[in-house]
Amino acid sequence: MLSRVAEAIYWAGRYIERAENIARLIRVNSHLMMDTPKGISPGWEPLISITGLGPEFEQGSDEMSERNVVKFLIGDPKNPSSVLSSLKIARENCRTIREIIPRTAWQRLNKLYLFAKDSVPSGLTQKGRDSYLDGIIAGSQQLNGLFASVMYQDEAWHFLRIGRNIERAEMTTRILDVRSTDLLSDAEELFESRSFETVQWISILKSLSAYSIYRRTMQVRVSRTPVLEFLFHDVHFPRSIGHCLTSVEESVATLANSTLPLKALRIVEQKLNRQKMDNLKQQALHDFIDDLQLNIRRFHDALEKQYFLPH
Repeated sequence: MLSRVAEAIYWAGRYIERAENIARLIRVNSHLMMDTPKGISPGWEPLISITGLGPEFEQGSDEMSERNVVKFLIGDPKNPSSVLSSLKIARENCRTIREIIPRTAWQRLNKLYLFAKDSVPSGLTQKGRDSYLDGIIAGSQQLNGLFASVMYQDEAWHFLRIGRNIERAEMTTRILDVRSTDLLSDAEELFESRSFETVQWISILKSLSAYSIYRRTMQVRVSRTPVLEFLFHDVHFPRSIGHCLTSVEESVATLANSTLPLKALRIVEQKLNRQKMDNLKQQALHDFIDDLQLNIRRFHDALEKQYFLPH
């Protein structure tokens, strides 16, 4: 396979997943604002922290208001990770390799991009936001369904799968890192109760569409340790970090000359598997996530060095 094809399909997978993830974050934060007790507000700044786009946001705005953050994350052309920018980049990558991807998937991606572009004004309103975000999420899932059901499962399919799951794993770590701390101190000052912490951990699960599955499989109250265990270690839930890394390893193992990327990936998996979630305090969790993200980045660098064009 040509390096340009491998790189294009890998990044297409990442950016399609990124668009869906950003849409999920905005939707869940909107609902969380309504669910939290009076006097406590999650605000919109955590979404900028989760996406790691603080410097880019500050270049265009100095106020973390709802409208500014939503506009930045949905349709700001200067934000390379906005929903619209992500779909535009995914579309451009797929355009250069149209002979590789199924025609139906290319048509679906075009339709999704045009919907995202034409409906931005509606998505910025509180009334139209849910409909817009649901359309992005449903469109992304339809795309993934098409890729899974009609794309020939050769090297191109595996690079797409690797990109999607690496992006998904990174987003899960970011959500856990930011959402596990962003409101806790305020809550402790206002009242001593488990109710707010429960809402907080439920919001993390809902950000990943994991709430109902967690309740069915874990069968315990929503709280810190079991949620961490589920989202880090459960290999059967598609958005857990354990499942994402396992899927990446399965795909990398099918590629030729995969020794170095596999070695880098297995370091990440070993660190993940060794970490116990019991009594993992907040600073220790933050340090663990930082180390995990660094090693995921090292895996990406190894993959890039082995298979993609030099930049």
